[in-house]
Amino acid sequence: MAASLLCRETQSRVSSVLNRDVRQYGKKYMFDSNEETCWNSDQGERQWLILDFPQPIMVSELNVQFQGGFSAKTCRLEGCLKGGEFTVMSHFYPEDNNCLQTHCFPIQEAPAVDKVKILFENSADFFGRIIIYSLDILGEKAT
Repeated sequence: MAASLLCRETQSRVSSVLNRDVRQYGKKYMFDSNEETCWNSDQGERQWLILDFPQPIMVSELNVQFQGGFSAKTCRLEGCLKGGEFTVMSHFYPEDNNCLQTHCFPIQEAPAVDKVKILFENSADFFGRIIIYSLDILGEKAT
């Protein structure tokens, strides 16, 4: 059964933070289970998020909650093993709303990876901003 793969040792990086204000809009707020906080990217095309896991994993699903009007229209999930090149695992197309989108983005036959990159290829926002209240990667540890 798929479970959250995020743990304390999972490291994250993002393309940008609105006005570089990490205290109010930093990446950590995607993972804090608080519906009042969020990651807010700065403006610009092709925002992204990279998650570096402490051990190889197999992704089976992605759950995400955007702010309506600031969601991505097209997303690409990529993965790689440490030191390798990112390869495309899946494309997904979120709805532009405030709802937590669960069971919407299943990943079929994903390879074992250490790093996951989510590329937000375009935004519903005219300036390219992305706002995420909650993000989770589900799957299992690779054996």
